[in-house]
Amino acid sequence: MAEQAKICVFGAGSIGCYVGGRLAATGCAVQFIGRPRLARELSATGLRLTDWEGADLRVPAAELHFATTPQAAADADLVLVAVKSAATDEAGAELATVLKPGAVVVSFQNGLHNAELLRQRLPGRTVLTGMVPFNVLNRGGGAFHHGSEGRLEAEEHPALERFLPAFAKAGLPLELHAQMLPVLWAKLLLNLNNAVNALSDLPLKEELSQRAYRRCVAMAQEELLGLLDTAGVTPAKLTPLPPHWIPKLLGVPDFLFRRLASQMLEIDPLARSSMWEDLQAGRKTEVDFLNGEVVKLAHAQGRQAPVNARLMSLVHQVEHGGQRQWSGEALLRELRRARAGE
Repeated sequence: MAEQAKICVFGAGSIGCYVGGRLAATGCAVQFIGRPRLARELSATGLRLTDWEGADLRVPAAELHFATTPQAAADADLVLVAVKSAATDEAGAELATVLKPGAVVVSFQNGLHNAELLRQRLPGRTVLTGMVPFNVLNRGGGAFHHGSEGRLEAEEHPALERFLPAFAKAGLPLELHAQMLPVLWAKLLLNLNNAVNALSDLPLKEELSQRAYRRCVAMAQEELLGLLDTAGVTPAKLTPLPPHWIPKLLGVPDFLFRRLASQMLEIDPLARSSMWEDLQAGRKTEVDFLNGEVVKLAHAQGRQAPVNARLMSLVHQVEHGGQRQWSGEALLRELRRARAGE
């Protein structure tokens, strides 16, 4: 029975605590593995999981299983890897020493190549690509808020079928795909807003309500879409709007965007990007695994991606104490200069 399966969340940050918390709150045996700081916090508060549609679930501290070492994954039937992309190789090496035969591993991480890295570290194991399309905000005190629309996506595989009822019961049904690369590129296209949101220092909804910020995102997206066209890659359709139309929508006047965007993607006022959260906490961001992938794709084609390269540079500057709050107009001027080669 899927309800009796042991599920491990390896990398219990915002995404890991939310997805694992929903599973635990609805009857699954979930083992969380994360940092000691969060272990101490949750031992006092437990978990509270809320979402933009009004869900409000709790896992009391007494019922929460949270460890800080990989050995806690030894009896897991399903491992959900949710570490930052830079930690994927290390996570794979640690899991290789403890996982039992037959354990299924799913990468629920940002970026394109995490499942590939895990497969290299876990030969002979079933390692599947997953994708989390929605935003989760750590509100502190054990509270994690799912602030935008979207369903979990995962690679189709017979080994995953026994777990599907558990995800459905938790209100997180898995959308399965035979090919995940187009899905990952589509998610990365949307994630190009992460850097703009982090540099704006605003909630997602407030940032996207301003045309200047949206034009910044559109420039980054147009750059990626042109490169994907050259590479012969068609990103998946994750929203009601086809990927190539999204930059056009972002460029329309504010009054029209408000009307059209509400039909495309629901975002509540609390939502923030994970990159903003990393900068807020003084952590290294995943910008190299998002905008950086655009730059790598351009270099592979003998081309440049100046807009995404400049966004990377600006985020790295903030990581080292540089300017944190950019107005939409100032950021747009900066990216236009980059595109012009200045």
